[in-house]
Amino acid sequence: MTATRAHTSEAPSGAPRSSAPGVLDFARRNGVLLALAATIVLFSALRPEIFPTLDNVETMLRQLAPLAIAAFGLTVVLVMNDFDLSLGAMIGLGGTTAIVLMSNTGMSFVLAIVLALGVGVLVGLANGFAVAWAGASSFVITLAMGTILQGVEYQISNQQPVFQNIPESYKELANASLFGLSSQVYVALGIFVVLFVLLERAEIGRYMYAIGGNIEAARLSGIRVRELRVLGFVITALCSTVAGILLSSQAGQSSPDVGIPYLLPVFAAVFLGSTAIKVGKFNILGTLVGALFLQVISTGLILLELKPAIVNIVQGGILAGAVLLARLDRANARG
Repeated sequence: MTATRAHTSEAPSGAPRSSAPGVLDFARRNGVLLALAATIVLFSALRPEIFPTLDNVETMLRQLAPLAIAAFGLTVVLVMNDFDLSLGAMIGLGGTTAIVLMSNTGMSFVLAIVLALGVGVLVGLANGFAVAWAGASSFVITLAMGTILQGVEYQISNQQPVFQNIPESYKELANASLFGLSSQVYVALGIFVVLFVLLERAEIGRYMYAIGGNIEAARLSGIRVRELRVLGFVITALCSTVAGILLSSQAGQSSPDVGIPYLLPVFAAVFLGSTAIKVGKFNILGTLVGALFLQVISTGLILLELKPAIVNIVQGGILAGAVLLARLDRANARG
C-alpha cells in the first residue's frame, strides 16, 4: 500500500514540469547581462536622440578604456585573493611621471613612457614583496602605498596641472582614431586579450586560480606562490600606469588626483564581473562586462543631467551589491 501511494504521488513521466527553477537559475547566472541590456534599452528610450547614436557609443568606449584597463589588472590580483588599493594613486602617478619628464626635461615621449612604466613595475614589486615575502596584509600595505604614491605625485607636480612642452605625438596616443574608434579602445583590447590568455588559457593562470582557492594547498603542490603573487601586483601596477598615461595623453596634461576617482569604479567593475560570466569567480571577460555596465550607467545618468553625487551614490550601491552577490555566489558554489 505504501509503495502504491509513493508511486501515485509522482507526476507522470510525460507531464510537463515547472520551468520556474530553470528560469530563476538563468536569471541568477545572467543577471548582469540582462541588467546591462535593460539599462541600454532604458537610456535609449529616455534619450533617443543621443544615447543610441554611434558618436555616443564611440565616446563611451573611449571613456571606458582606462577604467577597463585598470580593472583588468586588478582582476589578476583578486584572483589570488589579494587586494590593491594603491591603483588609483598609481593611475595618477603614472600619467604625471610621463608628463613631468617631458615637460621639465624635454625627454622624448617614448622614453618618458618607458620610465613611467618602470615606476609602475617598481611599485608592483614593492607591494608584492611586502605582501608575499614579508607576510603583510595586502589591504594595509597597498592602502599605505597609495598614500605614498599620492605624496610623490604632489611632490613632482607641485600639486599643479602640468601642461607645458608636451609633444603632440604624446597627445595623439589617446586622441588618435582608427575605423571610427579611439586608439585607447585598441590598447584596452590588446591588454584584455593578453590577460585573458594568461588567466584562462595558460598554465600560470590555473596556478593563480589555485592560489586563490587554497593558498596552502597550492604551496604544498609545488606552485611558486610568492612569485606569482608578486607578478600579480606588478601586472596591476602596470595596467594602472597605462591607464594613467592614456588619461594624461587625452588631456594633454597631468592633473592632481586624476586617478583617485577611479578606485571605486575599478573595484565595482571587477566584483560585478564576478557575478556575470564565471559566477562566483573573478575573470577577465566578466570584468569587461562589469566595466561596460558601469560606463553605460555613468553615461546615461550624465545624459539625464543628474548631479555627480547621484552618480557616486549609484556606483557605490553597485559595488556593495556586487560584493554581496559575489559572496553569495561563492557560498552557493561551495555548498
